[in-house]
Amino acid sequence: MDVSVVIPSYNRADLLPFTLDAVLAQTIPPREVIVVDDGSRDDTPAVVARYAPRVRVIGIANSGSIVARNTGLRAATAPHVAFCDSDDLWTPDFLERMAELWRAEPATQVAYSNFRIVRDDVWSTETKFDDAPTGYWDGLRPVGNGIGVFDVPIVDRVVRWQPFFQSGLMVDRQAMLDAGGWDEGVGRTVGDDFGTVLRLAELSPFGVVFAPLSGIRKHGGNFSGSVRAMNLGDAAILEYVLASRPSLTPHAALIRDSIARRRRDALDSAFADGDFAAVRAIYGLLPVEAQSFQTGLKRVVAVLPAPLASGLVRMLSSARTALR
Repeated sequence: MDVSVVIPSYNRADLLPFTLDAVLAQTIPPREVIVVDDGSRDDTPAVVARYAPRVRVIGIANSGSIVARNTGLRAATAPHVAFCDSDDLWTPDFLERMAELWRAEPATQVAYSNFRIVRDDVWSTETKFDDAPTGYWDGLRPVGNGIGVFDVPIVDRVVRWQPFFQSGLMVDRQAMLDAGGWDEGVGRTVGDDFGTVLRLAELSPFGVVFAPLSGIRKHGGNFSGSVRAMNLGDAAILEYVLASRPSLTPHAALIRDSIARRRRDALDSAFADGDFAAVRAIYGLLPVEAQSFQTGLKRVVAVLPAPLASGLVRMLSSARTALR
């Protein structure tokens, strides 16, 4: 299979070599590996230079990962493009297993693999797909061992639960360009790839590889560690895509419900953390129909003087513990 690999990178000179080594060790070599240097101020250019000519670099002014991925997508010369973030990893058979899906269903436009979390170079034993809600994979048409495709758009599923990550993504290059590429309208919102996943969820066939072929690093330098920030980021992206994509109008009620749920969860997290300014700000984002007695009570506590509010939170926490 003829594949270009795109790696956006910003100040990842310490981790980028591990990513490049994993990509270059594939059992099916890619046609090309493109690192899009997003205005790095560290030793990224020197790191990439060590891999020449197997890896080429495109330098851009710092514009964010979404713009960097689009830059690589447009520059790619192969008919298929795979993406890997500069701090993530692939198993040696990533491209081979993804190619297996396309051989089984050549019309596939987009596919994601399962993944594991990597902390301190240790791969977790659990995978992301292990957490799938009951019935999530219903309707998937098997096309091989551990691979399958959805033959209809899966927007509703992705709104409810989002298991797909950019470092496990391969696309038909032209299909993604025709769809608009990576959605740059989300800006640098936390979880900015969510808008693009929702765009790709409108395409079919949509492929799934159940083998965990990607390793997603969790470390101090990435932005996905805060559940509250992810919920707020996802809610903002859902609000944006609903307003900007007429094709999502049939899913409007589901999307609004998801926005409200994510913001309620973020409010609960802020309250538990004693971040009362955040509680007040998030409450203001909730539509009236999403405001419950519980969220209203938390907002009331959040406007009290800080020592009194903190004391009430501790009391509520102790009461919950005692009732267990």
